[in-house]
Amino acid sequence: MGRLKTYSRRAFLVGSVALAGGVAFGTYLARRDPANPLHSDLPEGAASFNPWVRIDATGITLIAPHMDMGQGAASLQTMLIAEELDLEMGQFTVEFGAPSPAYYNTALAAEGAPFLSSDTGLMAETTRGAMGVLSKVIGLQVTGGSSTVPDSFDKLRVAGAVARETLKAAAAQVHGVAPASLKTEAGAVILPDGTALPYTTLAATAAGIDPIEDVVLRDPAQWRLIGKPVERLDIVAKSTGTLAFGIDQTVEGMVCAAVKLNPAKGAPCRSFDAATARTMPGVRDVVAVTGGVAVIASNTWLAMQAAEAISCDFAPAAYPADQAAHWAAVEAAFTPETLDSEWRNEGDVTAALGTTPIEAEYRAPYLAHQPLEPLNAIARVTPTGVELWGASQMPRFLQQIVAPIAGCKADDVILHNQYAGGSFGHRLEFDNFRYAVEIASQMPGVPVKLTFTRETDFAQDYTRPLAMARARGAVRSGEVVALEMAIASPSVTRSQMARAGAPAPGPDAQIVAGMWNMPYALPNFRAAGHAVTGLAPVSSWRSVGASFAGFFGESFLDELIHAAGLDPMQARIDLCSLPHARKVLETLQDMAWSTPLPTGHARGVALVESFGVPCGEVVEVSLQNGAVKLEKLWVVADVGRVVDPVNMDNLLAGGALFGLGHAMNCEITYAAGAAEQTNFDSHPGLRFAQAPQVFTKALENGPAIRGIGEPPVPPAAPALANAIFALTGQRLREMPFSRAIDFV
Repeated sequence: MGRLKTYSRRAFLVGSVALAGGVAFGTYLARRDPANPLHSDLPEGAASFNPWVRIDATGITLIAPHMDMGQGAASLQTMLIAEELDLEMGQFTVEFGAPSPAYYNTALAAEGAPFLSSDTGLMAETTRGAMGVLSKVIGLQVTGGSSTVPDSFDKLRVAGAVARETLKAAAAQVHGVAPASLKTEAGAVILPDGTALPYTTLAATAAGIDPIEDVVLRDPAQWRLIGKPVERLDIVAKSTGTLAFGIDQTVEGMVCAAVKLNPAKGAPCRSFDAATARTMPGVRDVVAVTGGVAVIASNTWLAMQAAEAISCDFAPAAYPADQAAHWAAVEAAFTPETLDSEWRNEGDVTAALGTTPIEAEYRAPYLAHQPLEPLNAIARVTPTGVELWGASQMPRFLQQIVAPIAGCKADDVILHNQYAGGSFGHRLEFDNFRYAVEIASQMPGVPVKLTFTRETDFAQDYTRPLAMARARGAVRSGEVVALEMAIASPSVTRSQMARAGAPAPGPDAQIVAGMWNMPYALPNFRAAGHAVTGLAPVSSWRSVGASFAGFFGESFLDELIHAAGLDPMQARIDLCSLPHARKVLETLQDMAWSTPLPTGHARGVALVESFGVPCGEVVEVSLQNGAVKLEKLWVVADVGRVVDPVNMDNLLAGGALFGLGHAMNCEITYAAGAAEQTNFDSHPGLRFAQAPQVFTKALENGPAIRGIGEPPVPPAAPALANAIFALTGQRLREMPFSRAIDFV
């Protein structure tokens, strides 16, 4: 019955996607390239060969279709274009792609297919292809899911090559030479006599030539930028404090706003008393918004102070008021009726478990996103549409969200996307823009800058879901012979897509991500996901479901390995059935596990695959005056191809430290319907004093190019928990670990 249900659910997904991508929209729509958005306002004498390159007499502009949240996306994307266009870093300016179907994300959609990354069978490949087609047809413009590199690697290099060959054709036309006799170098076409023609001088001619689409990409042996240490475009500005983030933007005639909203997310404000606030310095107006009230003032600080002075009568939450009731709902969700997915049921798990299985229960809390830059946006509403300034990971969804508020068409919403001071999934949501447009709609023609206080940012956050796992396993004759795990959690995908006004058919892969796809050849293995409903709204958090399911799976596997009397590293290597994942473990073994262990120290290991990337980590800990100290951290991942080695090392280290800090120190709990943790003092992440020495290595053995922003997060928690067990004998089955132990 489990296999039949699994197949029917998967078949529904495959069939739905294939229908949407191939039949319902028709072959023409599936093959047609979206219009180039750069052509809509292209000035005289300027050339745009595709949606990613614009050149005129004044300079060269490269378009980064994925927004930059601190992960270096702007540099990486433009590096790919510049590699083929023969530009040096710094020879161009960068703009983020405007909302447009031309910037669809194929990689993200394909990653959602419910198949193991190693599965290259007909159904798996057909589904991935169909989902990629669907993303093109609907113009799925999204930054997320560590998809920037896999989505960009081919298309942006092709964009650069098309521009290069078209510029050569323009030079050939002007000078009467054969295109084959020309070469390009440092932003110029080089004539046979050595004369350099800057691209900017050829733009007007190139504008009248059909782009040369039949191009050959450079051999990797010719790469100047890809795979080489390259200085990020934003590093100097960030280091000197001069980079303008969304929160730094100003518009002439702008007023500032702050909001006071119902801390029970989604519940209304029944009434408010703003008499005091209206008399405070700088206040221009007080207006109602959905779920609360907004203050408009001459600057942000004055608006925030006045908002705090407003007395509100807030309605109660639609979800359980207190944390205990949230956990009770999760505990009750392990039923056949709530079964959402069972994509792997291998061997005979029930028989292998026998009558006395090893059992364990794990928990993971709600978590806030807490980027350093709180949510903000500038909105100006006019009779012709809406103009927005701010950072959004889903620009086209954003248009659909705010257009009805302003009473305009989605295409009349203009977004100037900005650098973001972090996201971790936070800027996949729209509340900052929605509230800014609500306020600006009441002040037509006036730009309104809305900035959330840190406390509002926490209180209104759509958190990572809480989750719980119930696991059973068996060992015999020194071998792990069975592992069964059921995970119950609210569906991130359904919660998030509902707010975006989009359907989310089929099972939610994120409930079991990082566990169901464990790359181990266990003879008897079963993974099930149960969807919990009726709890607080949730959203994608860095590495999404793998952030908790990876902890559950790798922690319990470690329990079974120890019960079998095996070495935790060697046992994983012996079990690993994915060759490049096994190489990750072997590399960790050489880097960390096989080195002498100081007296009083212990190590733990974990390997989690997320977004197609196997990432393994080893954590070394010691005990100081009864508290655990993190000594060293090793991080190894295989991404198929390293595009930017410097940024790769930073993301490997940063992701793992991010995962450690939240596993140790962070949780969101509810009381009276509101989040109890509202700032960094109660949800701190990793402190500098707690950070271990970090060693990283990126491998290139995998069959496909992958992204790395999120995969280092999931292994951190189980590697630390397993290290603490090795040190103290205490199994930590609930995050945050600070509930049970002290850290130095």
